[in-house]
Amino acid sequence: MYLLNTDHMSILERGGTPALQLTLKLSAWPESQIVTTIVSYEEQCKGWLAKTARERDAALIRAYVQLGQHLEIYAGMIVLSYDTSAHAIFQTLQSQRVRIGTQDLKIAAIALANDATLLTRNT
Repeated sequence: MYLLNTDHMSILERGGTPALQLTLKLSAWPESQIVTTIVSYEEQCKGWLAKTARERDAALIRAYVQLGQHLEIYAGMIVLSYDTSAHAIFQTLQSQRVRIGTQDLKIAAIALANDATLLTRNT
C-alpha cells in the first residue's frame, strides 16, 4: 500500500503537468493500493473552509466548486484513519522527539500502523 501525503493530494487537486507526472508514476501500482489519510483530508479541508469563509460573489462560487472537487477526490480513494494504533505510534514518536511537524508525524504514524509506504516530497 502506498500512502500519499498532503503535498501529493494538493498536486492532484491543482492538476496540470505536475499532477499528470504524479499520476503517471502512480499508475505503476493498482489504484486500490494508492491511499491517503484523514489527516491530509483535515489539513486540506481547513484551507478550503478558510477560503470559502473569505470569498464573495463569483470567487465564492468557484471556491465551493473547488471544495466539491476536493471532496470527490477523497471520496474516490481509500482514506486511512487515525485510530488507536496510529495514536500509540504517534505518542511513541513524540516521546522519541522525532523532529517533524505534528501533522506529518500523525501521517507517519498512520503509515506505520498500516504497514504502508509513505510517499512524500519532504526531505
